[in-house]
Amino acid sequence: MLARKHAIDRLSGNRLHLSEGPIDLVIRADGAPEAVRVAYQAAERRFDGLLAELVAELGLLRAPLRDQFPPLQGPIARRMAQACWPHRAVFITPMAAVAGAVAEAVLAAMVQAAPLTRAYVNDGGDIALHLTPGASLAIGVVRSLAKAVPEGDVTITHVMAVRGIATSGRHGRSFSLGIADAVTVLARDAPAADAAATLIANAVDIDDPAVVRRPARDLDPDSDLGRLPVTVDVGPLAQAQIAAALDAGVARAEAMRRAGLIEAALLTLAGQWRSVGELRSVLTHQP
Repeated sequence: MLARKHAIDRLSGNRLHLSEGPIDLVIRADGAPEAVRVAYQAAERRFDGLLAELVAELGLLRAPLRDQFPPLQGPIARRMAQACWPHRAVFITPMAAVAGAVAEAVLAAMVQAAPLTRAYVNDGGDIALHLTPGASLAIGVVRSLAKAVPEGDVTITHVMAVRGIATSGRHGRSFSLGIADAVTVLARDAPAADAAATLIANAVDIDDPAVVRRPARDLDPDSDLGRLPVTVDVGPLAQAQIAAALDAGVARAEAMRRAGLIEAALLTLAGQWRSVGELRSVLTHQP
């Protein structure tokens, strides 16, 4: 028998863990026991070969979006590009939405396979949600991705439009062009939240000698950011500098909210918090 190419584990709380390469999913489904069993089987089936599916089109996925929609073939790859397409006026590649699109695809397979009352797929902090009437889910928000200790809970209910949550920042899994400690975005789907969180975190920025940057490709030759300077360290900043950086991020988030691309956002830098939309109204304990 051939060995599995990816890891499958059961976690506490009746959660499923699927991982392969850079993809690491924590999954929870609620419903009748048989429905949960069928949903987890569907998640495993969809996950099998998923990484290879993305690698097959990695060249296009790492290329900046231009005037023409890229000729991607895979459904997840196309969802990545669709989520990033509204932002193509600035530098963005479909990779900005990869975690959210993967979470969404696995969740969709689960929901299609079995009747679930509630479910989520968490791909490294980018989360796709399924909620039926009466269901809700509390998601922790963090002050910094460097420590990732929840300091507030965002409660998402069935009546809200939010079905995707993503967090980005300079301490995250991917490089950042900005200096945000964390930016959490609520959107109508996970790929949209993922792309928006990346760009809002990039916008939380100032030009100051305290901010140390290096070309992304010097740190990772395969980075989709190429020679763009990414943040590697941030020294002490004055309160006015912190406020200016957060103002820039808030302006980007507000523009996205007015365009209908996100529902809300929470931005943090050096202990200061800013919110966009109605996010504070759903925080069960506020930062």
